[in-house]
Amino acid sequence: MKIAIVRLSAMGDIVHSAIVLQFIKNIYPKSEIDWIVEKSMSAILKDNNDIHKIIEVELKKFKKTKKISDLTEQIKIIKSLPKYDYIIDMQGLLKSALITKFMKGDVYGFDKDSVREGIASFFYKHKINMPYDANTIDRNVQVVSKSLNLGITSKDIFEKKPFLFYRNENKIIYDYLSKEKKNIIFVIGSTWPSRNYPKEKFVEIANELKENILVIWGSEEEKKDGEYIEQHSDFATLVPRTDLNTLKALIAQCDLLIGNDTGPTHMAWAMNIPSITIFGPTPISRVYITDINKVVKSPSKVNPYKLNKEDYSIKEIDSYEICSIARELL
Repeated sequence: MKIAIVRLSAMGDIVHSAIVLQFIKNIYPKSEIDWIVEKSMSAILKDNNDIHKIIEVELKKFKKTKKISDLTEQIKIIKSLPKYDYIIDMQGLLKSALITKFMKGDVYGFDKDSVREGIASFFYKHKINMPYDANTIDRNVQVVSKSLNLGITSKDIFEKKPFLFYRNENKIIYDYLSKEKKNIIFVIGSTWPSRNYPKEKFVEIANELKENILVIWGSEEEKKDGEYIEQHSDFATLVPRTDLNTLKALIAQCDLLIGNDTGPTHMAWAMNIPSITIFGPTPISRVYITDINKVVKSPSKVNPYKLNKEDYSIKEIDSYEICSIARELL
């Protein structure tokens, strides 16, 4: 049986979607699963033996250049794919749905009432209903589970095996790990400023826990904030910027990860590493809360259908509340 999964981006969404691979393989061990993904995000999926082939596309390149030749090149890649028994669009956006239009095989996806861009459902032969405000991981799992009749339960998700893998990582990360103290990663950035916990409060956490704090970053703005944390805490170190493969390796070695609602934070959950996710303007229904994966939410109310980017309530979260949870996890 040949299965194609379409989930192009973003990092956290790909992480939350990739959990389905182990469940598919449990029921259909001989199935071949291909994954269509943006090239810039493909490293998240690499080295997972449950994936037969990763199909890289660069739709973002066309969005940037507006060159028809760049678009036709991507369409050519999609058209060259073999016929699939199941094509499952886990993203539910017009751009992901359009990709399925050029593929060969029956297409499964969310119905018009279950996605942000309802027009996407027009391209699916088989449509799955799942409330848009339901838990994000449950939504990802159920669109696959219902398409393939897998019967995946919440218990299965709680008992998942780690599903992010790495090899040939940059060994420089091991120079930053401590054998005497607990290694804690800080994820200090995200896609919106209002989703970022204040750098000053990250300093408070570092100085209160007094462990080996490793600050990771992905942009120049995040680097500046990381430098501030490093300068104001004797326990914090700014780690050199890494690729996604090496980032997976670093997270796998840490004792705890504390971070904003963003991709690297969710990677800890995927790898069964203890974590604390800090939420402000986004709903905690984006994650699974477990014995080792906790959340802290600001007092603001969140409408999952219309997120408020001007909600800076994350600043109100007391750093000592996070420290208290961290000590329990450590």
